[in-house]
Amino acid sequence: MLMEGQSSSGKEEGSREKGVLYRWQGYFCSVTPERLVLSRPVLHAALGTLHGLLLTEDGHVYSFGEQPWKRASSQPVGLVLESSMSGQRVISVSAGSYHCSAVTEDGLVHMWGENSHGQCGISGMDQVPDPTPVSVVDGETHPPQLVRVINVACGAQHTLALSGNHEVWAWGSGCQLGLVTSVFPVWKPQKVEHLVGRYVVQIACGGFHSLALVQLLPPAESCQQRQDKCGQCKQSLYTMTDKDDHVINSDDHYCPLGVELAHSKQGQRPGQSSPAQTTQTKHIVSDFQISQLTSENICAGQASSDSSQQNDTNQENQPGPTPLLRTKSTPYPDEQALKDYLKRISDQTLVEQAEAALVGGSHPPSRQTSLTCPFRSDQSDERTLLPSSSTLSRTDGSTSAARQHSASNSITGKKGSLSLLPIVDSTSDDSSQHSIADGGICLSDLVISNGCLFESCEESRDNADTFQSKKSTSLTDITLEDTDAHDRRGSLPGLLSPVSPSDSHRTNHTRAVVGSVTTSSTSESKNLLPSLYTEVWSWGRGQEGQLGHGDYLPRLQPLCIKSLRKKEVVKITAGANHSLSLTAQCQVYSWGSDRFGQLGHMNASSTVPNLAKISDGIRVWDVAAGQTHTLLLADGDCYQPILYYTGEQVLENTNTSHSLSGTYTQTPTLLPFCMNIGYVSSVFGGGLNCLALTDQNAMGFIATIHELASAERKFYCTLSKVKSQILGPLLAHESLALSLGQLSMLLFQEMAGSFSKLCHLTGQNSTSLTNFLQRGKVIKTLALIKNTTIFIDTYKEYSHTVGNFLVMGGFQSLLKPLQQCFGKKLELLQTLMELKEKNLSPSELLVNLFYMPLHHLHGYNRLLLKLTNCFEVKTVEYLWIQDGCSKYEAVAHLLSKQRKDAETTFIFWKNFKGKNSESLRKPSRRLVCESSNKALTLQNAGRFSISWFILFNDVLVHAQGTIPSKKLFSSHYVYPLATLWVEPISDEIVGLLSLKLTTPEDSFVVLASSPLEKGKWLRAINQAIDDMLAVGLNGRTHVSRGSQKGEPPVSRTATHTFRKEGRLKDASYNGRWLSGKPHGKGTLKWPDGTVYYGTFKNGLEDGFGDYMVPNKTFNKFERFQGHWKEGKMHGFGTYWYASGEVYEGSFRDNMCHGHGMLRSGKMASPSSSSVFVGQWVHGRRTGYGVCDDFSRGEKYMGIWLDDQRHGDGVVITQFGLYYEGNFYNNKMMGNGMLLCDDDTVFKGEFSEDWTLCGKGVLSMPNGDCLDGIFDGHWGTGLKVAGTFTKPFETLRRENKILVAGHYAVPAEEKWKTVFEECWGRLGCETPGQGLYEKAWENIAISLTARRRQQRDRPEELSRSQNMMLESLEVIPQHLCPVTADSFNIIRRYLMKACDFPLHPLGWLLETLVTVYRMTYVGVGSNRRLLQQAVEEIQSYLTRIFQLVRFLFPGLPEDGCFILDSSSSLDEGTDSLNSSTHCETPQQGCIVSSSSLLLPVLLPRLYPPLFTLYTLDKEREEEVYWNCVLRLNKQPDLALLAFLGVQQKFWPVSISLLGQKKQVLPITKDACFATAVETLQQISTAFSPSDKLQVIRLTFEEVTQEVQAMLGQEFLWCMDDLFPIFLYVVLRARIRNLGSEVSLIEDLTDCSLQLGQLGFMLTTLKACYNQIQLEKTT
Repeated sequence: MLMEGQSSSGKEEGSREKGVLYRWQGYFCSVTPERLVLSRPVLHAALGTLHGLLLTEDGHVYSFGEQPWKRASSQPVGLVLESSMSGQRVISVSAGSYHCSAVTEDGLVHMWGENSHGQCGISGMDQVPDPTPVSVVDGETHPPQLVRVINVACGAQHTLALSGNHEVWAWGSGCQLGLVTSVFPVWKPQKVEHLVGRYVVQIACGGFHSLALVQLLPPAESCQQRQDKCGQCKQSLYTMTDKDDHVINSDDHYCPLGVELAHSKQGQRPGQSSPAQTTQTKHIVSDFQISQLTSENICAGQASSDSSQQNDTNQENQPGPTPLLRTKSTPYPDEQALKDYLKRISDQTLVEQAEAALVGGSHPPSRQTSLTCPFRSDQSDERTLLPSSSTLSRTDGSTSAARQHSASNSITGKKGSLSLLPIVDSTSDDSSQHSIADGGICLSDLVISNGCLFESCEESRDNADTFQSKKSTSLTDITLEDTDAHDRRGSLPGLLSPVSPSDSHRTNHTRAVVGSVTTSSTSESKNLLPSLYTEVWSWGRGQEGQLGHGDYLPRLQPLCIKSLRKKEVVKITAGANHSLSLTAQCQVYSWGSDRFGQLGHMNASSTVPNLAKISDGIRVWDVAAGQTHTLLLADGDCYQPILYYTGEQVLENTNTSHSLSGTYTQTPTLLPFCMNIGYVSSVFGGGLNCLALTDQNAMGFIATIHELASAERKFYCTLSKVKSQILGPLLAHESLALSLGQLSMLLFQEMAGSFSKLCHLTGQNSTSLTNFLQRGKVIKTLALIKNTTIFIDTYKEYSHTVGNFLVMGGFQSLLKPLQQCFGKKLELLQTLMELKEKNLSPSELLVNLFYMPLHHLHGYNRLLLKLTNCFEVKTVEYLWIQDGCSKYEAVAHLLSKQRKDAETTFIFWKNFKGKNSESLRKPSRRLVCESSNKALTLQNAGRFSISWFILFNDVLVHAQGTIPSKKLFSSHYVYPLATLWVEPISDEIVGLLSLKLTTPEDSFVVLASSPLEKGKWLRAINQAIDDMLAVGLNGRTHVSRGSQKGEPPVSRTATHTFRKEGRLKDASYNGRWLSGKPHGKGTLKWPDGTVYYGTFKNGLEDGFGDYMVPNKTFNKFERFQGHWKEGKMHGFGTYWYASGEVYEGSFRDNMCHGHGMLRSGKMASPSSSSVFVGQWVHGRRTGYGVCDDFSRGEKYMGIWLDDQRHGDGVVITQFGLYYEGNFYNNKMMGNGMLLCDDDTVFKGEFSEDWTLCGKGVLSMPNGDCLDGIFDGHWGTGLKVAGTFTKPFETLRRENKILVAGHYAVPAEEKWKTVFEECWGRLGCETPGQGLYEKAWENIAISLTARRRQQRDRPEELSRSQNMMLESLEVIPQHLCPVTADSFNIIRRYLMKACDFPLHPLGWLLETLVTVYRMTYVGVGSNRRLLQQAVEEIQSYLTRIFQLVRFLFPGLPEDGCFILDSSSSLDEGTDSLNSSTHCETPQQGCIVSSSSLLLPVLLPRLYPPLFTLYTLDKEREEEVYWNCVLRLNKQPDLALLAFLGVQQKFWPVSISLLGQKKQVLPITKDACFATAVETLQQISTAFSPSDKLQVIRLTFEEVTQEVQAMLGQEFLWCMDDLFPIFLYVVLRARIRNLGSEVSLIEDLTDCSLQLGQLGFMLTTLKACYNQIQLEKTT
C-alpha cells in the first residue's frame, strides 16, 4: 500500500468514502494534505515523533514513518500491516515519541518500539520490534488477577494504561509515572496509588508529564484521622473559621512547593524509610550510565530547568516566584522558611541557567537524546543542580487527601435561607484563591453551578463544592458506586476533619437533604450521557509550566488542577511541553510552553490553564497536540467542520531533518483546505505531523449528524452564556429577593434550577453527539433516541417552572433588577437571543429569553425527520428515529400550548379584581375558561345575585357579587376538579340547557346561554377533569383515563376535606369516589384522631373496615375491626375497648347484637376479670350465655336479660358446688337444686345466691333425709324446721341420687344465635326458610373474596389451605337423590368445608367448638354436667344435619337407608368412611347425623367430653383399675385358669418373630396378644363407630386364633366366649374403660346398638363390670 498525494480539488473522491485519513504539516496556504490509502475505513490513529499508527474498521493495525526498532535492513516509509496483531480485535492504538501500543477487545495490551527506559514494559530488551503482550496484573488481589485495559497513552519514556475499573497503571521511567518508587525503569505495570478510588475516564501523556481526566463521584466517607499540618510548608491542612452561629471548615490547603522535603516524614507510609536511607542501585541503559535514582534526583533536571525558566519568564513579564503563594487570605505560618527554600532554588550559577535554557530549545531532538530528556543538560550533572540540603521526597499523600473530603460536609445553611446568604467570588486563577472564610457562600454558584437547584435530580458534587473551599471531590464511594469495587484498593486516604458538634449536626442534616440526588451523574454513563463533572489531574516534570499548577515545579504524584474545576472538561491531550483541555462549552484551555505559539495565547506561556484566542462564533469540539503545534476541529458558520492550526510552521518540500521554518502563529489559523476533504470527525497530532479523519456524506447521513451536533453545541453555548451572564448576576443581585417577594423568589430559584438542569443535559448531549461522530455512528446509541424520556421530562419540567413564574407575574417583577444589572435597553438579552426584531418591549424580551430553550425541540424534530430520509422505510433504524421524531413533535406542541395557557392565565389575573384573588392565584393553576359574558349562570339564583364561573385546570371557582361589570366579587367557592362530576340535563322542567354539577357536599344546576355554550362548558369541564386525573393532583391522584368519548371516569381516586356541619365535618377522606360520594376503598380521618380505613358504599362505611377512635377517659384508642353496613357496625367484628375489654362477635347498629364473646381483662377491672360468650341484644347480654368469672371462681350457664342472670341457669364453683334453678335480677330466687361434691343434695327454694329460704328437702349421701323449712346461707349454718328421716338399709339402697339437669336450659335452646348467624350467612332470614341456590351463591362469594385476598397476601394461607380452598370451589351434585357414591362425595366435601373457617359450615363448627370448650373446660369440668354435655353434642348434630340437608336437598332424613351403587364404597380411606358402613355394606348404608357429622365434630370436642366421663366414673374406674393391676400379675395360664377358660382354648404354642414357642407356666402377656393389641386401639379412636369397629376386630382376632386350634367349623357360645374376652380385656389394661363404654352407649346410633355390634358392646360392658367384682384371694 502506498501513500499518494491528493490535491484540494479531490473533494468528490474523498466524499465517496468513509474513514479516510489525511496527513499534512504546518499551516501554509499551499499545504496539500496527503491521503493515506487503505482498503478499509480508518477508525483511529496515533502519531509519534517520526512514526504513526492506524486502526482500521476490521481491527487491523498499520504503522508508517521511521521505525528504527524494526529489524528490516531498510526502513519502510509506507503503510505496513502489523501482522503479529492479525486475528486479534484491536480497539485502540497509541503512539509515544518512539514506541507504540495497541489494546485488544479482551483488554490485553501489546507494546513495541523503543524500550531503553522500560516504556514498553518488557525487561531485557532495549528495542521491541513487534507487538508483544504486556500483562497488567493486580497483585494485591488473592489470587492475583489480570487487569482489563480499555485505553493506553504513551509519552517519551513512560506509558499509562486505563483499566476497566477506571484506575491508572504506569510503567517506564521518570516522575511522570506518578508512582511511589525510586527505582527506574519500572518494567512491571504498577498502579498509580494516588488515583486509586477516583473514577478516571481519560489519560494523556506529554513528553515528560501526564494528565488524567477524573469524573467527580460522591465523596467517600472515611473515618481515618489524617495529620493536621503539611509536612513541607508546615501550614495547617484544615482551617476553621467562626462565622456567627456556625463554623466553616476548610481543607483547602495547597502546598506551593509541590513536593515535600526529605526530612519531613509525616507523609511517609508505615514501613517506609526515608529516601536518604534507600539502598542505591545502578542500572545500565543503552550506552551510557544513569546516576543513582532516588527521590533526591529523580526530577533534579526539571528543578534546574525550573529556575532557568523562572528567570526567562520574569524577563517576559510572566509569573515568577511570587504567584506561587496561591492563597492571599490565609498567609503561611512559616513564610520565612518558604522564602528561603525558593531562594535556594533560584540561586544557581548563571552558567547552569544558560545551559539549561539552551538545551530547552525548539528543535526536535535526535532519537538518542530524546530517550533521556531533550530539555535538560547531560544527566551526569544531575546531582550538582540542587543544593544538598534541599533533598526532595514524594508528595505527601495527605495534601491531596485533604482535598478529597466530602463536599457536602461543610454545607452550613438550609435551602430555605439560601437567598439571604452573603456572596463571595468563587473563581480561582493562577495567582490567588479566596477562602470561604472571607465571605460565605456564593448564591449564584450555589443555584446554577452545575445544573440544578436545591434538591433537583441533577445536583452534583460541584454544587456542594461551592459551599466549601476549592478541593477535589472526585473520590468514589468504593462500596457503592462500582460493580468491581472488590478490585479497588483499600488504602484510600481517609479524612476526618475536626469540626464542632454543631457543625457536624448541620452537616448530617444537609447530607440527608441532598443525599438522594447525588448519584444522578454516576449513572450517566449507563444512559449514554457522559458526565460533565470532571477534574484534570497532572503530574511529572513542570519546567515549562505544563502541569498547570501555577509554578514550574515537578510533581511526583497526581495533583488536581484547581482552575479547571467546574469547567466541564470533556477531553485532554498533551504535546511535548504543553497541555490542552477541551470543555463542553467548546472552549480550549492550554498551558505550558508557548515558544512556538502552540498555546494560541499570543506568544504568552502560561503555568495555569488559559483560554486559547479563538474568534467569536467558533466552537471547538476536538483537539490534538503535536510536539510544537496544536490542531483544533471546530464548527464555523456552516455545519461542515473546519480546522485551525496554531504552532510552528513547517517548511514545504524538504526532506532534511531541519524542516522548521522558525516562524509560528500568534493565534489559531484557519486551514483553507479543510472544506475540501469532507466531514472531519477526528484530528490527531504528533511530532510535526497532523492527521484528520473524514467521512463520506452517504445519503446525507453524515451531514445531518454534523448539523445535529453543531446545532446542539451552539445551543449549549447559548444556554451557558444565559446561565453565567444573566442568571448568575441576577441571583447575586442584592435587591432581587426584595423585588420579587418570597414566593416569586422561590419560583425564580426553581426556574433557574430547571434551566441549569436543562443546560447541563444539553451539554451532556452535545458531548454525546461528538462521541457518536467519533465512535461508530450506530443509531441505537444516539442519546436523543435511546433516552427520549430524559429529554422530554427535562423540557416539561422547565416549561412548568417558567410557566409558574410567568403566571405569578414574576417576569414583571424581575424587570427592574434586570435593568439595574444590564441597562434599560437590555442589549445583552438581544445579543444572546440573536433577535432581528427591535420593537419588543423589555418584558416581552425577558419572557422570550426564558422561553427560548423550548424552541429547540422543533430543531430536534426537524433534524430527526431529516435523518429518517437516510434510511429505508421499515428498517429498524427508520422506526427508531420516526418514533423519537413523533415524541419530540408531540411534546413541542404540548409545551407551546402550555406557554399559551400560562400567558392567558397571567392576563386573567392581571384583570381580576376580586378581594380574594391572591388566595386563588397559584403558580401551577391555569385558566381554561370563564363565564364573565354570562355564558353560564346559577339556576334559581337571587334577583340581585350575580354568579361568575371560572374553570381552572385543577378547580372550578364560583364567584358571587353584585358588580360583574367591574369584576368585583364578594365571595367565592372553590370546587376541586378531582371531586367534581358534571352531567347534562335534558329535562324540560329543569331546562334543556342545564348542567348538573355534583361535589361531595353540594349539588347544583347551572344554565348555559345557548346549546353551543352548554356543549363548550361540558367538554371543557370534562376535559379538565380528565387531564387533571391523568396527571394526578400533586402526584397523589392516579386513575385510568376515561372513555374514548373524552368523559372522565365516574369512579376515581381523590382526596377531600368536608367542611359542612354534620358527622363528617372537618374529616378528610382519601380513596375511591363514585358520583360525588365515597365508594370503594378509602381512608377517613377526623381532626380528633378518629380514623376509618376500609370500604365505602354511597358515602357511608359499608363492608369490611378498621376503625379507631380516641377515648379521653383512658387516654387511649378504641378500635373496631369488622364489617359495616350503611355507616354503622353491622356483622361480625372485633372491638378493642380502651378499658382493656375485647368483644368479638356480631354487631348491629353500632352495638353488640347476636352471638359474641366479651373478655374482661385485669386492666378493665382487676377485681372482676371474666369471659362471657353468648347472645347479645342491642348491646346487652340477653338470651343464653356462659360467663366464667375468674375472680369469684364461678361459672354461670343459663339465660340472661339486660346484662343480668334472669331465668333458668346453672352455677358451678371451683369448690365443686353445683346449682341449677331459677334466677331473677341476677340472683338465685325460686326453686332450685344444689349438689355438693359429696353428693349432698338440697332441693327447694332460694332467695339469694347460696341462700336457702323456704321449703326444701336436704338429702344426705348415706340416704338420710331432712324435709322442712330452711333458712340461712349455705356453708355458714342453716336453720331448719322440719322432719328428719333415716330409712332402713333396704330402703336406703333403693333411694337414687337426683340427676342434675332438671332446671338447666334445654340443649336445643343453647347457642341458637350461632346457628341463626350461620343460616344468615347462607342467605336465610329464619332457619330452614330460604333458597338453597342463594345459599350456594353466598358460599361462592365468601370463598371468592378469600381467594382474591389470598392473591394479595399469599403468606396468610399455607399450601394445604390453598389446596383446600381450590377444592371447595367445586360444588358437589346436590339436587338429585343421593346414592352411595354421591353420598361419599358429599361427606368428603363436608369434611373440607368444616376444616375451612371461611366456609359458613367451617365457621359454625369453629364457633361451636369454642363455646363448648368455654362451657365445659376449667370450672365447667364438673361431673354433674356430663349429661348436659352429651345432650348438647346431640343437639349440635341434629341442627347441623338440618343445615346440610338444606344445602343438599337430595339427602334423606336422619336414619334413612340408601342403597349401594354398583361401585362399592371406598372403605378404609378415612375414619368417616368406616363410620358409615353398616353390617352389610354391599346392600347399602344408613344416613344419620351422627354417622355423617360426628367423625368431624367429636375429635374437636373429645378432650372436654371425655374428661367429664372420667370424672363421672371416677370411683368405678378406681376399683376397676386396681383389679386390673392385681390380676395382671399372674402368668397367662394361671390367669386363664382363674377366669375359668376351658383348657381346649389355651394356646399350646405361640408365634414370636416367625418362630413358634411353647407356652410355659411362667409365660406372660403372650396368649391372644394380637387381640389384646387390637383392643388397646379403642383409646385412640374418637367416634363411637370407630370404637365399635375396634371391638369387632378384637372379637375377630380371638375367633381366628381359636379356630386355628379347634378348626374352622367352631362356633361360639356365650359361656366359652366371655371368659376368653375377659382375659383379653384384662391384658389390654385399658385405662378408663368404663368411660369409653359409656361414651359409646351415649353417642352411638340406635341402629348400630342392635345385632352383632350391640352384642359385642354388651360383652365388653359385662367384662368391665365383672372385673370390678373379681376377688383375687
